[in-house]
Amino acid sequence: MQLEATFPMALRGRPFRVREALHRGVSAGRLRSRAFLRPFHGIRSWTRPTTHEQRARAVLPRLRPDQAFSHTTAAAILGIPLPRRLERDPRIHVTTLGTDQAIRVRGTVGHRARRGRVRTVHSGTAALTHPADTFIALATMLSRDELIVVGDALVGWLGWCDRDELVAAAHRYRGARGIRRVRAALEEIRPGSRSPGETRLRLALTRRGLPQPALNHDVVVDGRWVACVDLAYPAARVAIEYESDLHRTDDRTFRKDLTRGEHLKDVGWWLVRATADDVGADVEVFVARVRRLISGVPAGRHDPRPTRRLATSG
Repeated sequence: MQLEATFPMALRGRPFRVREALHRGVSAGRLRSRAFLRPFHGIRSWTRPTTHEQRARAVLPRLRPDQAFSHTTAAAILGIPLPRRLERDPRIHVTTLGTDQAIRVRGTVGHRARRGRVRTVHSGTAALTHPADTFIALATMLSRDELIVVGDALVGWLGWCDRDELVAAAHRYRGARGIRRVRAALEEIRPGSRSPGETRLRLALTRRGLPQPALNHDVVVDGRWVACVDLAYPAARVAIEYESDLHRTDDRTFRKDLTRGEHLKDVGWWLVRATADDVGADVEVFVARVRRLISGVPAGRHDPRPTRRLATSG
């Protein structure tokens, strides 16, 4: 902190380029101090960047006005969910808009895109590719289902864009690498999802012939709101909740889940709880159970009046 206090105000509290510090009158000897961290060549940082976004902010002083964060780096800044294999990749992706040279800094991946095709937005002082353009770029790195999770997040709980914007971006990138995967993903992207687990659960059901469930459905019986559930088949009074580890480890969430289940049971609804195993190794057993429930012939139903369960509810 003592060293920082003696530096020009414009350089304090943020990563800065050595060239900028020299221009502001800082001596080369002071810049060689071991008090500084060197996350990238030609960059000095007061603190060690630990997250992907912090690493991106550390390389930001090296970016030109025609360059923007893209691919997984833009996704990290936007909060887009990515597979763990990509979350662990520390490399920073930067796209140059136009024909100038792509970034060449160790620890970064440089891309080039035609000027006018890629739109940019800003997060603080950082330029990054528009969420819809980021979606297109990720198609070169993700499977179709992983891309559907990204699309559901963008048009769902993140709300960065709507499906029409994703479709328009696909038209702009006609012929680009990965565009077939984009079009396939667009067929199955739905607004309303609130987590990657919910998206994977929906795909597990519909890929095996079940109807599209309602997403984040409000159960209303006799004009009274009972609960909001992740997925639902209202005509059959079947609710499905995806239980992440948070539901098990957070006491408040656990108690809330139990109460919700009892309230649904009181009004004649089935609540089916799903975990990661139910969209993985046990998916066939899980889907078969849901199929029996929505068909109206499950074993051991808790509502003794079967005709009531099949009645349409709000």
